[in-house]
Amino acid sequence: MPGTVLVTGGTGFVASWTIAELLRRGHSVRATVRRPEAAAVLRQALETEAGDRLSFATTDLMVDDGWRAAVAGCEAVLHIASPMGNAENDDSLIAAAREGTLRVLRAATEAGVPRVVMTSSTAACTPAAPLARAIDESDWTDPDEPGLSAYRRSKVLAEKAAWEFMAGKATRLTTILPGAIFGPVRLRERLGSVAIIERLLRGQPPALPRLAFNITDVRDLADLHIRAMESPEAAGERFIALGEALWYGDVAAILRARLGAAAAKVPTAAMPDLVARGLAAVSPQMKALLPLLGRTQAFSTGKACRVLGYAPRPAAETIAECGESLLAAT
Repeated sequence: MPGTVLVTGGTGFVASWTIAELLRRGHSVRATVRRPEAAAVLRQALETEAGDRLSFATTDLMVDDGWRAAVAGCEAVLHIASPMGNAENDDSLIAAAREGTLRVLRAATEAGVPRVVMTSSTAACTPAAPLARAIDESDWTDPDEPGLSAYRRSKVLAEKAAWEFMAGKATRLTTILPGAIFGPVRLRERLGSVAIIERLLRGQPPALPRLAFNITDVRDLADLHIRAMESPEAAGERFIALGEALWYGDVAAILRARLGAAAAKVPTAAMPDLVARGLAAVSPQMKALLPLLGRTQAFSTGKACRVLGYAPRPAAETIAECGESLLAAT
């Protein structure tokens, strides 16, 4: 019988799918939540999978209390929790990601947990200027890059801190680097990238900026975390986890084609780059995305495919099923 796996950020989009898949495969799961009432919400969302193999630990990335108890007796830790978006205080966002990661790793190593898999992001491996080759796991984002958003900076600093801390430790670390994560939702909170689809279904933004998304399906990502946890070859490695790249306009077109009348509000007009740059002056979200305007970059997933059998599903399927699940939940 598989042992207990600690999953941090239990009510998050990626974590909820990962927990469900771990339970389906016979593992016991201990999920961290910041509020006790969140445990009931998650258990209800996972009622078909949970049974008596789902338990909870109430703790927070920004406090020391609770982490020793959370990791006790676990065979692995999947550290998925991380702050999202643009905080009013950039330093607090970065501290939550970096210091929170170190708290989890410290507790895991002190408890002798054999394996930790951490969710990072391609935001941590994307150089400032497009490369002539595909980006791979040897590449890193420069945290001092001018104009780098607080979120992207938090991801690279957290991952770098993780590798530095784990050097020479008996506990082995693996990091997974997804792109924009979409797919069906289990909970209506902490949606992350899915909020992009939610806004499109409401007709926002009214015109589509020239931005591209490297799509990661949440179900593929959950599976990859578990494969990385179970694979001896994954220890000490980074893995890029992406499917196809789609422009904002492509995403909108898929929603309109697959959802029909339910996607009537999805915009069709293109946003000129000049307008997008002007909008960045008043919109923190657009300001964070401005360095990516009009930019595409290839990423290599060969390592994940070769070592872990990663086989991402079609991006159109991911986007359509994301939109369908959001509509069903309203």
